[in-house]
Amino acid sequence: MDGNLVAAARSGDGDAFARLVGPLREELRAHCYRLLGSVHDAEDAVQETLDRAWRDLGRFEDRGSLRPWLYKIATNRALTLIERRGRRALPTDPLGETAWLEPYPDRWMSWSEDLGPEASALARESVELAFVAALQHLSALQRAVLLMREVYGFSARETAGLLETTVPSVNSALQRARKSMAGLLPGTSRRAEPGEHAELARRYLAAWEAGDVEAVVALLAEDAKYSMPPLTAWFEGHEAIRAFLAGGPLTRRWRFLPAAANGRVAFGTYRWDGGRFVFGGLDLLAVRGGRIAEVVSFLNADPAVFGLPDEFGAAPGL
Repeated sequence: MDGNLVAAARSGDGDAFARLVGPLREELRAHCYRLLGSVHDAEDAVQETLDRAWRDLGRFEDRGSLRPWLYKIATNRALTLIERRGRRALPTDPLGETAWLEPYPDRWMSWSEDLGPEASALARESVELAFVAALQHLSALQRAVLLMREVYGFSARETAGLLETTVPSVNSALQRARKSMAGLLPGTSRRAEPGEHAELARRYLAAWEAGDVEAVVALLAEDAKYSMPPLTAWFEGHEAIRAFLAGGPLTRRWRFLPAAANGRVAFGTYRWDGGRFVFGGLDLLAVRGGRIAEVVSFLNADPAVFGLPDEFGAAPGL
């Protein structure tokens, strides 16, 4: 860390402060998303973190890095939001009344490429939709401890200091979190390499654009799930999904555009409406054994966040 930049920032130089915190902003956003399960809440938490850091920079003890200090502020802010707003889930999660989990664009993880292959893979796996959904079942403290210890590499002592608790408390929370996550992610496999599911994705896109219900269903695992947050209804298995698609979505004309979110195969979906294709949602696909095990269609996703248009004519023109 540049001591001159710290000194300049402490003297009120906003540009110096921006240069100090800029490289960590996207990393902090991913951290807050993991804890909160919401892109919008994560953005708010990061902005409030940086505002707080700017106000309190005079209290920062210059010991070589701003990173742990900023993580401490961001985590405390996220834990406060969890207390106020509760946890998020998908329609298929048995959490009762709750807010919905939101998708996270892969392009916002580009910063992790500078961490090295192993650390970059771990960072990206930790925003995978199933992992983030599982985190929401943990207490706020367990979420924070698990991430700090197993994703960010902080020691038990460092984690205790950041969370203002004790090492035994950290160790206990980590043990409980590991046990819970093992039960929530029993079938977790390695993250797919880019392009690994390209043929499956191509067939899925083609089936939807052709309006072919049977072709879509043929790509699904027998126990596949289909959900559409914020709608609470969801469907499981070939028969239920076939009936839903045939009686609703696939009575309309669609075009799909490839996207990337939460480490999954993803598409922006567009329905034909009055001479143009209008954004309908963001579909994320989970693949297991060469079949689609789950489709989560986020109907309220913001297309701009994922580099997608709001609408287009008969051809995307991209």
